[in-house]
Formats: sequence, C-alpha cells, structure tokens
Amino acid sequence: MKWLLSRVRDEDRGDVPGWVLITAMTAGLVIAIWALAGNTLTQVFTNAVNSVMTGP
Repeated sequence: MKWLLSRVRDEDRGDVPGWVLITAMTAGLVIAIWALAGNTLTQVFTNAVNSVMTGP
C-alpha cells in the first residue's frame, strides 16, 4: 500500500494542467473587461432588454 501512495504522489507532480491556466486567464479577462467597460456593458444590456419589451 505504501508503494502505491508513493507512486501516486510522484505521478501528480509537474506542470499546472492546461485547463487550470485557461480557467484562470478567462476569469482574469472577464474581470479586466468588466472593470474597464462595466457601465457600458450594463447600459447595452438594459437597452437590449428594453428594446425587446417595447419594440424597436
């Protein structure tokens, strides 16, 4: 049993998996875009919803 735990520990070492990096970078981009253009994005969304509800 001890050799199994040792083997699993050794196999888990290495680089960060790609999906972790992609997730972190995507979250960073969303935060950056929201910080820079949050008010504009909110206004665009509000206008779109109002347009759907009242017509063009």
